[in-house]
Amino acid sequence: MQPARLAVPGIALLTGVLLLVASRNYGYFFDEAYFVVAGHDHLAWGYFDQPPLVPALAGLAQQLFPGSLVALRLPVTLAGAAGVWLAGMTAKELGGRVPAQVLAATAYALSGAVRVAHWLATYSLDPFFWTLILWLVVRWTRRRDDRLLLAAGVVTAFSLETKFLVPALWAALAVTSLLFGPRELLRRPLLWVGGLIAVLATVPTLVWQATHGWPYTHMQQVVAAEFPGLGGYLWDGLAGAGLLAGLPLLLFGLGWLLRSREYRFLGVTVLGLVVAFAVTSGRSYYLFSLYSVPFAAAAVGLQEIRWPRVLKWSGALVLAASVVNALLSIPVYPKAVAQRLPDVPFTVTAKTYVEADGLLVPLAQQIDQTYLALPPELRAHTAVLTDSYVFAAGVDMFGAAVPRAYSGHRGYYYFGKPPEQDDTVLFFGTQNPALQKAFTSAQPIVPDFATLYTGRTVSWEQLWPRLRTQ
Repeated sequence: MQPARLAVPGIALLTGVLLLVASRNYGYFFDEAYFVVAGHDHLAWGYFDQPPLVPALAGLAQQLFPGSLVALRLPVTLAGAAGVWLAGMTAKELGGRVPAQVLAATAYALSGAVRVAHWLATYSLDPFFWTLILWLVVRWTRRRDDRLLLAAGVVTAFSLETKFLVPALWAALAVTSLLFGPRELLRRPLLWVGGLIAVLATVPTLVWQATHGWPYTHMQQVVAAEFPGLGGYLWDGLAGAGLLAGLPLLLFGLGWLLRSREYRFLGVTVLGLVVAFAVTSGRSYYLFSLYSVPFAAAAVGLQEIRWPRVLKWSGALVLAASVVNALLSIPVYPKAVAQRLPDVPFTVTAKTYVEADGLLVPLAQQIDQTYLALPPELRAHTAVLTDSYVFAAGVDMFGAAVPRAYSGHRGYYYFGKPPEQDDTVLFFGTQNPALQKAFTSAQPIVPDFATLYTGRTVSWEQLWPRLRTQ
């Protein structure tokens, strides 16, 4: 292999090493703690807020390597590095020479799709599956090897076990291929075989959703309620590509795709999904899954232009500045160093990760202390209840005194209610009207944080549905 051809694998490897180093810092993000509790203690075919793959991976890591952040985050570390390689290979399929492949891989490595790979989450794993599907579709468009479509169906099955979002990608591809070609895409039998595999693999999760009242639809209401508005959605979703180099490449690449007769359907697919996610009040980070193809197209388009030397150097400086900006964002630094990093406009620096990853341990310690302050005879029949799954996950992950936490919030509701003998509740959160009606006494323990409810007047079977929140 020529040394130049090692460039893209080298960028992917470097990305993986940086993510691996970063994965040991700085503690569990609250969603990660929830995933560990869900997958280790409450493994199921489905959950209120996502399919089972991410909780299952978190539970497996906890079972094999208890307390290891590196093991927990290894799937997204590998996915982030593989996504970088796939972006470069997508440029190759579009006709890009080695410099174009390097540019596409670098742009992807500097984007939000890789930056979120510090945490194990659905939004950090699913971009890899989309990037792989899009590479397979691009490769099929050039080669017409239908085995690629079968492989795309298998990847879709994994994506469906991560988020229920990938049908939107296939719906967009179906419409745009019919409108702009290649129309034979939908006539390929192996495409439908792959689709059948994806559907069959998802049946257990769909059965779980159906038997639990389709709770995921309620999560969609949560997402819609948190929609930042069209401006915020576009800003966060597009700026995630990187303001200095990524966003210009993204827009240039879209233009290249729309001008390309062979790949126009991919450009329209990207634009259509941007609009669809906005109309349905989706998360801005959904757009991270779409970056690879525009980046690759931009890299190919740029190689077709004869640039003056001054513009080449200007572009190199912008790319170098983007690399520096990204290095400030990757949490590879010791905590003391990260806390002293300068604030950079429009940049999430490693300092933010220190704050986000360090919330749960002191929270669990405070809840432990409050619980231990109760008389032992009272603790024997007291359930710890929280108004947020974040508090509950923190207690279940890091609490040393509390046997387990309960919460009616989102996925924790399905983890079960307290035992009937627990007729007292130590509640953490804001005052809860349903609890006030179900107990004869409410005594503030810590103002605006902890309340002791005694004298339960209804059964947990009756009370638990009233405590369900989203």
